[in-house]
Amino acid sequence: MIDHHRALIYTMVLVSASDGDMTDPELKTIADTVRLLPAFRGFELRELTTVARECTALVNDEDGLDQALHAIKAGLPVKMRETAYALACEVVAADGKASQEELRMLELIRHGLELDRLNAAAIERGARARHMVP
Repeated sequence: MIDHHRALIYTMVLVSASDGDMTDPELKTIADTVRLLPAFRGFELRELTTVARECTALVNDEDGLDQALHAIKAGLPVKMRETAYALACEVVAADGKASQEELRMLELIRHGLELDRLNAAAIERGARARHMVP
């Protein structure tokens, strides 16, 4: 079982990599999130690349996506599931566009974490509002 730090990072990596293009704004959002959020206290930033590679290696295995989603759910306390979804939404919004693959991955994460649709919509709207430009 992975710890909550890894589960949160896996969630962000999954959405970023889902369209086959981990953009610079997405990668910066992931790094900034790990550096600044209280949920990552005690996590060494220098480990971020290693954890991201673990996630991508897992996803490349047979049934890897299902395994990753299961690991994320198992690694998170229930009270942090919305946090994971919020971080995924922040990564998707970071580059100003959401691909169909990213939106599908958000849906898979939402279902995998058993999040209420209304709460998830509020989280999505908040991320969209934070990344809006004139």
